[in-house]
Amino acid sequence: MEVGIVGAGLAGLTAAYELGKAGHRVMVFEQASKAGGLASTFRAENWDWPLEKFYHHLFETDDVVLGLSKELGIGDQVFFPRPVTAIWRNGTMDPFDSVTSVLRYPYLSFPEKLRVGLVILYLRLSSNWRTLERVTAHEWLTRVTGRHAYEVLFEPLLANKFGQVYKEVNAAWFWARFHKRSQRLGYFVGGYQTLIDALTQHVEAQGGSIRLSCPVQTVKRSSRFEVQLESDVEQFDLVLSTVSPEAMLRLTPDLPGEFLSKLRGLRYTAALTLVLALKQRMTDGLYWVNLPSGAFPFLAFVEHTNYQSTEHYGGEHIVYLGDYPERGAPHMTMSKEQLLEEFLPSLSRFNPAFDPSWVRASWLFREEYAQPVVPVNYSQHVPPIRTPLTGLYYASMNHVYPWDRGSNYAVEMGQMLAKAVLEDVAGAGMRAPLD
Repeated sequence: MEVGIVGAGLAGLTAAYELGKAGHRVMVFEQASKAGGLASTFRAENWDWPLEKFYHHLFETDDVVLGLSKELGIGDQVFFPRPVTAIWRNGTMDPFDSVTSVLRYPYLSFPEKLRVGLVILYLRLSSNWRTLERVTAHEWLTRVTGRHAYEVLFEPLLANKFGQVYKEVNAAWFWARFHKRSQRLGYFVGGYQTLIDALTQHVEAQGGSIRLSCPVQTVKRSSRFEVQLESDVEQFDLVLSTVSPEAMLRLTPDLPGEFLSKLRGLRYTAALTLVLALKQRMTDGLYWVNLPSGAFPFLAFVEHTNYQSTEHYGGEHIVYLGDYPERGAPHMTMSKEQLLEEFLPSLSRFNPAFDPSWVRASWLFREEYAQPVVPVNYSQHVPPIRTPLTGLYYASMNHVYPWDRGSNYAVEMGQMLAKAVLEDVAGAGMRAPLD
């Protein structure tokens, strides 16, 4: 079969690899100039390693992407440091990522710590996420951890990630945040570009092609699928799309109203990172600092070079300042200079010695479709990956639910798409769409 794939993120590349491995001819279209999607990278001239535009790491339990890495021959390029995660409260940054650090945490009583520990243990051991999706995380966590512990630990996480709608997010999303989490966090030698390069090289070695800076205008069905590009049309037996719900609405006007209605009902927040290359270290070994909502003009502080050595980045100290603004919020339209002016004064709260002269270079990255909003009973609202147009398949970050977004689940989503195609092709021709 000749297969067209829209989107060269990790899901699209993985689907292309799996289908090429099965003998199908694949062509991948990507509107950006680089493959990788949210895992794509950039590189300063004095760096040995490229860096992700949006902070990334693996968990030791991310079996899917680790298994694929071994299959691609880069399994030995993954390693697992043990960085420190902390919580900002009342002007202090206290570690909260181990039993010892939890016991020492000054803002909870011992009974509260015990209660929180039992809740986290339950989330790690239980697989019953479907019960949890029937209730909001706000309601469930307040009940099981107590109001004070919830307000100290978990409400800031929800409010930062989802803004004004955080009280709508279901408890299954929160379950996913803890169920497979590990203290050691994985990374690739050479960054995520190592995984992206391995996937693209294997796809091309199988006879597939990846067309970058090649946005797709529409996907329509006649005798075959027609993929309309800016200057020409390509035809395929099957098409897989891995774009955002909004982009899918533009690409496929021929889909029936019920399916389009489900797409329109999917909500999500945006994301931005302001990446700084600094001459000095910001914190004493802290990788990730969880921030309270409204206390800073940004919502995440990540000192990447307290996780990966500065030697890979020309001796510079790399810091991400992240935000999850609502679509259309001022941060999504402000210039990099305006954001620097707003963000930089807050850095002295992390290090009183900070001076703007420490900033050697900065980069701004934004993404409209970055975090699905998952309300109660969300599994009933996600559209099937087999669309009503037989031979057209669709999967986005929404489809990894109940898991949260992440490279492991992007790879799993690509494998899921390829599996659906292979099942349908093997089933005596193309089957009717299945829910």
